[in-house]
Amino acid sequence: MGCGAPRCGSNHRCGKALKTTNDPDKAMSCASPKPLTITIDDAQRVSGLLQAPPEARGCYVLAHGAGAGMAHPFMAAVANGLAERRIATLRYQFPYMEQGSRRPDAPRLAHATVRAAVVEASRLVPELVLFAGGKSFGGRMTSQAQAALPLPGVRGLVFLGFPLHPAGRPSDERGKHLFEVQLPMLFLQGTRDELATLPLVQSLAERLGARATLKLFQDADHSFHVPARTGRNDSEVRAEMLDGLAAWIQMVISAPVAYHDGRNDKGLHPGPGT
Repeated sequence: MGCGAPRCGSNHRCGKALKTTNDPDKAMSCASPKPLTITIDDAQRVSGLLQAPPEARGCYVLAHGAGAGMAHPFMAAVANGLAERRIATLRYQFPYMEQGSRRPDAPRLAHATVRAAVVEASRLVPELVLFAGGKSFGGRMTSQAQAALPLPGVRGLVFLGFPLHPAGRPSDERGKHLFEVQLPMLFLQGTRDELATLPLVQSLAERLGARATLKLFQDADHSFHVPARTGRNDSEVRAEMLDGLAAWIQMVISAPVAYHDGRNDKGLHPGPGT
């Protein structure tokens, strides 16, 4: 469906040349990505892309990974695939990516950016249930922000490859803060992910208990790429991943309100797929 809005290509530094909108009615008019601006504080603003299909049932506030921004083909494919499954997305840039830097922001600024994006999503699509998370670094910054202070209105976190440790240095240190997150969490992980050794991520999910759901993708790496020898391709893996994500979101939406409190973990239960 066309709406006349400019699309953000993967080579475009978002927010510099595209016309933006922060009008909720215009932002919801079709499923094409709508550029917008997110205010972090008086001094800093970043670009965002709202993609909201008709009759959306939820909105996923989706943060990018450390090495590529919100317009990367993987991010665009996730947003498009979720739109097909009636899940809206709000993608956004971290300030360092907006500025063209390769060095990720300090956690404090990254957390503030996550929080600003969640607030903006709540303002733009107030009728939709909110979820937050993202790819690798973006997911970890989201969970850290939630652990420090619950993100307003967010009912669950979704991680597209949680980076549990640096490549070649197995550890679960980066997962300690997750025990402070009293929300349902979905971990979508490849079994060949070098940033989340399989035994460690399985142990973490088990120790997190009912609030954590772990869905594994056989032979997929941190980017959800699978070798040709498996007989599958990346698109098939991504479709399986998005089906699982959409089903989990529907499960959380359908759960009793107490399940979404965010300040206690009573009554939590795992979603589909482990």
